[in-house]
Amino acid sequence: MKILIAEDDAVSRRALEGALKPCGCDLVVAADGAEAWEMLRAPDAPRLAVLDWMMPRLDGLELVRKVREHSPASLAYLIMLTCRDSRADLIQGLGAGADDYVTKPFHTDELRARVQVGLRVVQLQSALDARVRELEEALSRVKRLQGLLPICSYCKKIRDDGNYWQQVEAYITERSEAEFSHGICPGCFAQFVEPELARLQAEG
Repeated sequence: MKILIAEDDAVSRRALEGALKPCGCDLVVAADGAEAWEMLRAPDAPRLAVLDWMMPRLDGLELVRKVREHSPASLAYLIMLTCRDSRADLIQGLGAGADDYVTKPFHTDELRARVQVGLRVVQLQSALDARVRELEEALSRVKRLQGLLPICSYCKKIRDDGNYWQQVEAYITERSEAEFSHGICPGCFAQFVEPELARLQAEG
């Protein structure tokens, strides 16, 4: 998995690379917000990004907003990194769409721990996304009745694709998950069953 480091200060950028290298992910770097934006909108975009707030061309706050607006269901996990440590700044950063907020100067162990949390979240999201796709594919394979059904006006049998005539329940059962229970409607009861019962009583 790729992790993006977006930091305009070269010294801080190298420090972040050194801190995150033990995570075992591929690290990619951007020197400003505009470069980071191009990376995050690419087809093979990093799934996790550590973004400095104060960057030229496009700051971290606007970058987070653009990522969320570009793809509201984005699986990217965004960690805001900044020296701005007031409660109002924290609320503003998270409100813009950041998933986590780390203040400078950062503690290496804390940053790694927060990145590991982000990686687990991304992995869970990926697994859920894959499961949803599997379910959608399974649903698309479910047989459905559609189109014009040729049915006999007298016996009510249906002609299938092989030009064979089947009972309605047999035809539907083969092409769906429907099951049938048989009964007698009031009209047929009056037309067929009652006369038959009356005949049997008369004969008895």
